[in-house]
Amino acid sequence: MAKIVLVLYPDPISGYPPVYARDGVPVVPGYPGGQSLPSPSALDFTPGELVGCVSGALGLRTFLEQAGHQLVVTSDKDGPDSEFERELPDADIVISQPFWPAYLTAERIAKAPRLKLAITAGIGSDHVDLDAAIARGITVAEITYSNSISVAEHAVMQILALVRNFVPSHRWVVDGGWNIADCAARAYDLEGMDVGVMAAGRIGQALLRRLAPFAVNLHYTDTRRLPEAVERELNVTFHPDVHSLVRAVDVLSIHAPLHPQTYHLFDDKLLASMRRGSYIVNTARAEICVRDAIVAALQSGQLAGYAGDVWYPQPPPADHPWRTMPHHAMTPHVSGTTLSAQARYAAGTREILEDWFAGRPIREEYLIVAGGQLAGTGKESYTAGAGKASDGQR
Repeated sequence: MAKIVLVLYPDPISGYPPVYARDGVPVVPGYPGGQSLPSPSALDFTPGELVGCVSGALGLRTFLEQAGHQLVVTSDKDGPDSEFERELPDADIVISQPFWPAYLTAERIAKAPRLKLAITAGIGSDHVDLDAAIARGITVAEITYSNSISVAEHAVMQILALVRNFVPSHRWVVDGGWNIADCAARAYDLEGMDVGVMAAGRIGQALLRRLAPFAVNLHYTDTRRLPEAVERELNVTFHPDVHSLVRAVDVLSIHAPLHPQTYHLFDDKLLASMRRGSYIVNTARAEICVRDAIVAALQSGQLAGYAGDVWYPQPPPADHPWRTMPHHAMTPHVSGTTLSAQARYAAGTREILEDWFAGRPIREEYLIVAGGQLAGTGKESYTAGAGKASDGQR
């Protein structure tokens, strides 16, 4: 029998379970491109329930405990005295989320001699040191595509929130005001703007398709150029590098992986090369941007707005400057953990566990590391020898 340590974000402060706004979630038939939805043998929750928090336990408690496995569920993940740190040394499997990551550093992996499987409930395994996992023969898997569309929708929302000056306008209403001139003074139409996407993987392409009807001029850059037919369909302009892209757009949405070439890419120099009054939305990884350079660009007016839902570290400290910088529309890391997405990534997590315990191969598209090397989706999205690398774009 196995010991599974499941690290999830805390329950709602109002208590669990919450009163749901709707009675369920729509069932989608499959993912774009033909990938099928997760297919476990059964579910012990109703899709639409909050399973991503501690009490929800990804709907896994009954399944695992009836099979005789030991399940530890916690939100206490940071620091040497955390419950995660205490439970890790004899854990066989660790399950975590990108939104509340249990950081599996090389040091922590060295303290966990029994660890054989690390699952990301969602997409984005940059909280796992992939080099250490490869060296130890640990399998790393994630639920590819489970929340890609969720993130793309969130990026559309944040683009509109910035350009239309939604957050300050809403605040005037909440505070009892009716200050139309103050709201309109920073509000624009998205129509006609140049909008760029950095990395046109699954999320980036989904965003391009959702923005096309807004009558904007679309641009993108990627290490792999899209097929000519797709470029024609979307009427999108390719740029050979990010430096060319940022000079050509009014709005930039970042969906690139985090690796040495993108780490702190958006520094003072690159931000200064953008059009004055540009907007950045970052739903990829926070460390693609230099934290204080973003703050300075907003304060100077070089950037008109910044939004995203990725931070470093996660959760960020109370005094993190992105909480209080001007003209932002930041959210906690929630873009990929809607109730709709939870139903899919919880089902995918159970599918992986069922296959693992039965000795069956894990789906190729779920694999990041297997057999001491990058595997499956990991071969396309990660770089061995870089320590940790984020998916960001899947």
